[in-house]
Amino acid sequence: MQEHSSATDELNNAVNAVISLFRQSRTVEAEAGARELVRIYPKHPFGWKALGMLYAEQGRLIEAEQNLHQSLMFAPQEADVHDALGSVLGRLARPIEAIECYRNAIKCVPNYPEAHNNLANTLKNVGEHEAAIKSYELAIKCRPEYAEAYFNLGLHYQENLRNLDEAIIHYQKAIHIKPDFADAHYNLAATYKEAGRLDQAIASYHRALECRPNDADAHYNLGNTLKENHQLTAAITSFQCAIDAQPDYAIAYSLMGRCYHELGDPNLSMQAYQRALEIDPSHADTHNQLGLLFHDVAYYHEAIASYTRALAIKADIAEVWNNMGNALNELGSVDEAAANFECAITLNPSMVEAYSNLGTIFRDKGLFDDAIAIFLRSLEINPQYEGSFDNLLFTVNYHPDLSGEDVYKYYRAYDEHFGQPLQSEWSAHLNDRNPDRRLKIGYVSPSLHRHSVRHFLEPLLAHHKKEAFEVYAYAQITSDDEVTCRYQVYVDHWVNTRGMSDEQLAARVRQDHIDILIDIAGHTGHNRLLVFARKPAPVSLHWLDFGYTTGLTAIDYYLTDAPTVPEGSEHLFSETPWRLPVPAYVYRPDNSMGEVTSLPAVQNGFITFGTLTRSVRINHRVIKAWVAILEALPNARLLINSGNFKDPAMQEHMAEYFTSQGISRDRLEIGYESPAWKVLQRIDISLDCFPHNSGTTLFESLYMGVPFITLANRPSVGTLGVSVLHGLGHPEWSAESESEYVEKAIKLAQNIEALAQYRENLRDEMKQSPLMDEKGFAMAVEQAYRQMWHKWCANAS
Repeated sequence: MQEHSSATDELNNAVNAVISLFRQSRTVEAEAGARELVRIYPKHPFGWKALGMLYAEQGRLIEAEQNLHQSLMFAPQEADVHDALGSVLGRLARPIEAIECYRNAIKCVPNYPEAHNNLANTLKNVGEHEAAIKSYELAIKCRPEYAEAYFNLGLHYQENLRNLDEAIIHYQKAIHIKPDFADAHYNLAATYKEAGRLDQAIASYHRALECRPNDADAHYNLGNTLKENHQLTAAITSFQCAIDAQPDYAIAYSLMGRCYHELGDPNLSMQAYQRALEIDPSHADTHNQLGLLFHDVAYYHEAIASYTRALAIKADIAEVWNNMGNALNELGSVDEAAANFECAITLNPSMVEAYSNLGTIFRDKGLFDDAIAIFLRSLEINPQYEGSFDNLLFTVNYHPDLSGEDVYKYYRAYDEHFGQPLQSEWSAHLNDRNPDRRLKIGYVSPSLHRHSVRHFLEPLLAHHKKEAFEVYAYAQITSDDEVTCRYQVYVDHWVNTRGMSDEQLAARVRQDHIDILIDIAGHTGHNRLLVFARKPAPVSLHWLDFGYTTGLTAIDYYLTDAPTVPEGSEHLFSETPWRLPVPAYVYRPDNSMGEVTSLPAVQNGFITFGTLTRSVRINHRVIKAWVAILEALPNARLLINSGNFKDPAMQEHMAEYFTSQGISRDRLEIGYESPAWKVLQRIDISLDCFPHNSGTTLFESLYMGVPFITLANRPSVGTLGVSVLHGLGHPEWSAESESEYVEKAIKLAQNIEALAQYRENLRDEMKQSPLMDEKGFAMAVEQAYRQMWHKWCANAS
């Protein structure tokens, strides 16, 4: 008996020694001890078990399997060995054998929670989802405080069953049991994000980082979520934390660049993109994003180079083909741009942006019905893509064969689809109802930089009475320039709205207690009309850019004049027209335009008609009228100049309309020169377009001594020319019909003496007219604002 007891003690001591070495992580000595146990006690299971566990930990899986099998030969009821062998077989990609091992472990010990959990994981991996759930539940039943099992069940619901609500519940249970469970917080955050619950996702990422502060991926994903939630500055901080934890984190640099880009800081954006590409030059999306940055600052050739590099890495990215098309279009290569948009659509038939961009090509070529069909097709794919609707509205404005009523139907549809659903967000305005107090007014615009809007907006802002009005500018701009700096001086508060969602900007307007909010964009690019649709200010109005109604019933007024919106045309506007004394704008010319030159016809011996308008305005009705003028004056020439005609192909496309009707090509000068002052010096008479009149170029023509002929057509977009001429005091140059338009142009061309006189006097006439009376116009606008405010106060009381 004594001898047997001594042997047992010796074995126990040896086993305990090996266990102690394991616990101290002295693996070399532990392995030696286990081998010695196997040598001395070859039929005892512990030595084999110890070696199997050790080899599994070291990744020596074949040796681990062999030793664990040996252990089970001598102790087939050892549940933890079956469990360990199952883990090894799973890692060897032999899941069916692993499942059998876990089930053997459970046969040995039915209430073995780890075995149930491991079995569930393996069942999940082989697609036996319902069986996996039952096994997770059994693990939890065996150990109700089993946080890891709750976590794994949550992961199963998240990744395999796509049941985000159940996933969230189980992650929360895991965290309740184990509050410092970093992975559970992390996965809960990811699930919240996937479910669109961004605020909760952000909070969970923060808790994950409290548990694991140097987790680069958690910092990165927090940044990504903050970016998606339009918290761009905070996102940049998180991306920087990710980079601090992992300096070669290229994608964190890339997304940091996107945040800086959206915040309107191209320099820091460029630095971040370049650093990302230094780390990983093969990341196609970073090249693409760098291209977008170049595009926004009008470096179109550099943008194309970046897109080309992206496509060299990965040629099937539809977004890059679409972006390349946009850059090519800016450079005037419209056919090549169209080919790129079509390629994007081929790669991604549901890419609404590419359809919308292709539609603009058709529109600029005058193929209005084709353009409308494409925009409607993109809206079928994604009814929520506002960009296509903006382009659709822009296009119907120019359609030569639609009535005002036809056009307005599209605007009503826009309001029904985008505007009216947001009325649920309207709430009472608590602004002080004192009718005579200092008012807070806010201008919302993407054009507070070197843009044609400056000629009309600057003089108003420069003359606002600061004692009566506190002026806010909500600027949706990509980068600053010298004009931006001037705007910032004019206003009391400058708010950069880049990176703000419409909801956030509406909240900011309410927070600022704005009394009157003014839209300066309409349906032009980067507009914030869906801010206005949320009714964040008591009084709102649309003015200036775009030239027609917004369609939003949420906007109260359209600031205009009687020639632009004649009595009886109110039914074509969603807003109530508020008519100023003629005109509804004031013009400040560019100081680089130079002096007026002598009449070109005197030297040339022939009349040069001209237009500085975009191609979309030159439709079949306009061409018919211009052909009639040129036929009546065989020596006359026609000059067409705009950015659409950078491309020789577009020049010839336009020329064909005239040559097909008998006008020889040598009577046409079609191209692009900017600025256009020298072009205007070569023109005797400007010809306005219809049914959509030109805009800034009408003022520029008059300022350079060049009269223009216009045709009164659809209210607003088709009556701007009439309004300008009334403001100048020359209503006789506006026509009521196409035949009268032709007659007036011919008559004016036949009176060289009168043309020379106009050339000499028009600039002075303009300076003395309401068109350039900056103080008078500002007073009229401020009076209108005050009357609008009085009306609101009266209705609100």
